[in-house]
Amino acid sequence: MKRKHLAIKSAALVCCTLAAGFTIYYTFFPAPARPPESLEYLPGKTASTIELVRTARAEESPETLIKRSRDADGHEVIRYDFSGETVGAPPKSFVAAVGNWLIGMDGDNKVLVVDGRSWRRGVPAAGLADKARALYGERYAEFLDNVKAYAYYPFAVATGIDDFQNGRISFRFKAIAGRIDQGAGILFDLKPNGDYYALRANPLENNLVLWRYKHGRRSSVTWVRNVNTPSRIWHTLTLTVKGNTIKGAVNGKHYLTSHLPEPVSGRVGVWTKADSVVYFDDYQVIQ
Repeated sequence: MKRKHLAIKSAALVCCTLAAGFTIYYTFFPAPARPPESLEYLPGKTASTIELVRTARAEESPETLIKRSRDADGHEVIRYDFSGETVGAPPKSFVAAVGNWLIGMDGDNKVLVVDGRSWRRGVPAAGLADKARALYGERYAEFLDNVKAYAYYPFAVATGIDDFQNGRISFRFKAIAGRIDQGAGILFDLKPNGDYYALRANPLENNLVLWRYKHGRRSSVTWVRNVNTPSRIWHTLTLTVKGNTIKGAVNGKHYLTSHLPEPVSGRVGVWTKADSVVYFDDYQVIQ
């Protein structure tokens, strides 16, 4: 009888301990919230129909969606405002290499959206082989290998700019959601083998970082703290390049200067990380 009571007390103690343990764990490490069913950037659409929406295709060719002009100093100005793109379809003016990229709405304005809510680590964008071949021709296989190594970091490449070396790149961004990250970055110096740099802001960390991605590894080049970019508010990120000198600004304020080992020369685009949901607009390149 004593052994029976002892066994019951031991079992009760174990149950209480486990219950207390689970309570403490989920207090400090809550279960991830399920993605909202409503996709606010696609009026009238839901998460269950996003794959159907993404099969849509814009009628315009990429070049007709890009606005080219010259500034007062004779520099070429290339603008991407997404006004001619098709809502719910993948962008035509950008080539999605990693992640879920599509055109959405912010109020009555068309924007480029990266939706990381259905993100899975190590999964490149659909049709990447064909996209890589269009970007780099015979060297597309080398590009593919490195992109798969960077599949934790969604990015899309701007069409119509084959080799950016000097000038300024800017865009507006608004972080909407993301528990792992809410990064918004300018991708530049993208090489045929998939190596690149990214200047990124992050509302969750309130910092500005210049990252380098080389041979499948990421390393920080320059890190600046106390750069506030609250979520659900539009901000402007600007990168200025002169040879191998890099400058970064947020909302018109200069924060970062760095000197790279070699001059910049490569493709450009937009960058983010993991489960980020971010809007991009007014992407502009002056060279």
